[in-house]
Amino acid sequence: MGLAVFVAFCRNVHLVDRFHVQRPVTTKFKSPTTTGEKIVQAARRQIGTAYNNRYIPIRYPNGDVPAKQGACTDVVVRSLRGLGYDLQKLIHEDMVRRRSSYPHWNGIIDASIDHRRCPNQVVFFRKYGEVLTTKVTPATLLAWQPGDIVYWRLPMNLDHTGIVSDVVDAHGIPEVIDNGTGCKEEDVLTRWQIVAHFRYPAPKAPSSGILATKMPPTKIARRQASNTRPGMDVHRANVS
Repeated sequence: MGLAVFVAFCRNVHLVDRFHVQRPVTTKFKSPTTTGEKIVQAARRQIGTAYNNRYIPIRYPNGDVPAKQGACTDVVVRSLRGLGYDLQKLIHEDMVRRRSSYPHWNGIIDASIDHRRCPNQVVFFRKYGEVLTTKVTPATLLAWQPGDIVYWRLPMNLDHTGIVSDVVDAHGIPEVIDNGTGCKEEDVLTRWQIVAHFRYPAPKAPSSGILATKMPPTKIARRQASNTRPGMDVHRANVS
């Protein structure tokens, strides 16, 4: 069962109960000012994008799959790119520097796909982002801010990710902009097991230059050819 089919199957399954919390219901901002609001705005522009997790060779840096399609990880990539952070370049360079820190598929580093894998994004954000709570309770709810990035573990060892919205439900739980069956803004934060929660860029940016996003063509890192097959699920925690 692919991610899109499984997500559709699980739409009405909640892993935690709702609770009441004193938090005002917010609405979509008209003029974003904070980094988080700008990330949400960039994510919201993707609503309606079709789900497609095929492997597609793309240029480097600032490469992207066709705009009208993508997977859940592409929501994160495109949202941060809207603020000038190129995860394709950042993750590729970090994988070259810290190869042993990342999971590998057949020992190959491939800038066309590595940044589109949930496990690789988690490794990167755990190092360079702000690591936040994975709990959704009245005591932790205010830690979930617009523009945060959430990762879930679904049954069948499937990974999923999305951008926390500024819109909250009647219980104060924020909606999420994700792409599991097409990009939507929906009430799914507590629907699956939350395994990671990050804020990027972190309040205190690292000084190692990892936040640099532009690179002259003459300095483009050489990519190794990938044997990743079209149709391979980019969300699987373990891809053979």
